[in-house]
This record gives sequence, structure tokens and C-alpha cells, in this order.
Amino acid sequence: MFRTKRSGLVRRLWRSRAPVEGDGETDRGTHGSGGCCMGKTTKVAKSNAGSEAELKALTHSILKKIKEKQLEVLLQAVESKGGVRSPCLLLPSKVDIKVGQQSYSLPMLLYKVFRWPDLRHSSELKRLSCCESYGKINPELVCCNPHHMSRLCELGDAKSLLLSPSDSPDSGPSSNDTGGTTYSAPVGLSDSLALQESGDRAHWCVVAYWEEKTRVGRLYSVQEPSLDIFYDLPQGNGFCLGQLCSDNKSQLVQMVRAKIGYGIQLTREPDGVWVYNRSCYPIFIKSATLDNPDSRTLLVHKVFPGFSIKAFDYDKAGSLQRPNDHEFTQQPRTGFTVQISFVKGWGQCYTRQFISSCPCWLEVIFNTR
Repeated sequence: MFRTKRSGLVRRLWRSRAPVEGDGETDRGTHGSGGCCMGKTTKVAKSNAGSEAELKALTHSILKKIKEKQLEVLLQAVESKGGVRSPCLLLPSKVDIKVGQQSYSLPMLLYKVFRWPDLRHSSELKRLSCCESYGKINPELVCCNPHHMSRLCELGDAKSLLLSPSDSPDSGPSSNDTGGTTYSAPVGLSDSLALQESGDRAHWCVVAYWEEKTRVGRLYSVQEPSLDIFYDLPQGNGFCLGQLCSDNKSQLVQMVRAKIGYGIQLTREPDGVWVYNRSCYPIFIKSATLDNPDSRTLLVHKVFPGFSIKAFDYDKAGSLQRPNDHEFTQQPRTGFTVQISFVKGWGQCYTRQFISSCPCWLEVIFNTR
């Protein structure tokens, strides 16, 4: 039987759909997917999403109506699991599709099929700033590229207690441009030094990469609104950790380093700085603006693959500069950092109490606006 290119693309797309737990195909790969930030695996009942046969027939019928070049765009995004820069997939936003007892918009159906089978509502999503539809309200055509979206990680989700630096017997290393290690200030209080070293007032943040207590490489100054930080990315453009020379022979460090993969995307947006987890494994974030301003105990937030979190809020940061809070006033010129650990967490719920014990982690040091 003669098969067209379009039908071949449709079949490849269906084979690349996101796995549903319990469907016997969860080993297809889960890069960029994962449970919610509560850390609970969500089982999707097939009765809620329609039978597999019904969903397959419906998806095929929709895909066959999409232009061939658009199918190629979708396939590129899905098969690379977001690792390759793919253009927007602009399709009508007003089309409703019924699956079983549920009705979904066309974008929502494609997001469920190719990214998150447990997705329930569009309010759970955040569009990435690289997308043409970013910031647009109710456009006639909306981008349906599932890898131009992320899941929102809300506060109140899984966290791990972390002692604040004032309570910590183990003051962490502070960044310096020599790549060495000093212990003159707790982790996160090195930002003024970093600004002096960078010599570039146009940047909005600088990034330091650490392996345990050792800084690896130089500070990375960030001028562009968005930065990819990764170990191995098919079309990587940004801060490539895989190119840094590390002398660390620890098997754990080497294992975690290899798991960084697509890494994270750090984006400065109008409401603050967002972190998108592009990797296959959770990341762990500590930021003063993620917590209650009256609390002296900062929390570590676990962010699963495919999720975004607003890691830094400039407005909240201003209100945290209080005279009696040494953590925020020792360096009044900027005074704020965010720490991000790959794969391994730290704090009260983990064997590692301090981030300086984590195998691979980042220090993001913010400039004033």
C-alpha cells in the first residue's frame, strides 16, 4: 500500500507521544515530562481520556489536517524533546475537541498527547518567553508547540527545610574570579565582588558553577534576557558546563554532571526571573523571594522536569532589605543570589545539609535593575 509522507509523519508523531503510567510504554523516554511539583506521580485513568483507540483515532484525524511543514515542526520538537530550537506551531485557538467526557482546546490536546497526559487546565501552564504567543491574550492563532510551554510550579509544593546562613556552622564558598575557594562569607553574599570582577554594568546577573566546594570556570555574565545553562544540548547556545575543565574525580560528581543534560533556562521577564527545568531530573532551588518575608528559615524548593518556577522577584527583593536582617544587608549594592542544585537536594530532608556538599550547583548573582 502506498504511504504518503504526511501519513509517515503522523505515525512517527504518535509513536513519540508522552507515556501514560500504566500503559506499558513508560520506557519510551521521559525527558521534559514528570509528575507535578508535589512529587506525586499522577496516574491518568484511560476512562477520563478516552480509550487508547479513541485517542489515537482522534489524534490522527487532527494531525492529518495540519500542513505537512507544520507536522515537521511538531515532529522536530517532540523527537528532540525540546533540545532542538523549533519554530512556533501556529494553529486556531478556538477549536474544541471532545475526548471521552472531556472537552479540550486544540492546543491543550496537543500538550496532553505530546507532553503531559495528566494536564487538566491551561492555568497549570506557563508559556516560555521564546514563543511568538508569549504575552498575547486570546489570539486567533496560538502556538501549539508543546516544547514552547512549561508546567507551573506553585509555592506550597514539596520543599526541604534549609538552615539559614546565620544558623549554619558551615559557611559556604563565595565566588571569586580566580576559580578558587574562600570562606569569608556565606553562600550568596558574594554578589558585590562578582559585579566588580565582571567589569560589565550591562549585565543583569552573573552565574557561577560549583562542584561541591570548588568553583569551576569563570563567572558567566548574562546580558541577554534568556540563558541556557546545560551540559549537553543538541543546539546549545549559552553557558555550556560540559566545556569547563574540572579536576574533580568524584564518581558522584561525574555521575551528576552527566545527568545535567539539557539543564535549565534562566529568563528575565517583566514579573521576575524564571527558571525552567529542561533536564530529565529534578533541580533544587533556594531563593529569599520564594519564602515568607518574616521567616528566617529559607526553604529549598524541588522543581521537576518540564516545570518552571519564579525563582526571583525584584519587587519582593526590595522589601527584604531590612536593617536587622544580616543576610540581606551585608552587601547592600545588590544583596541577592539564588542557589540551584542539579539532581541532588540539600537541607533537613537530605543527608546533605548545605549546598556546598552538593555535587553540581549554580550560584546566580543578581545585579540591580
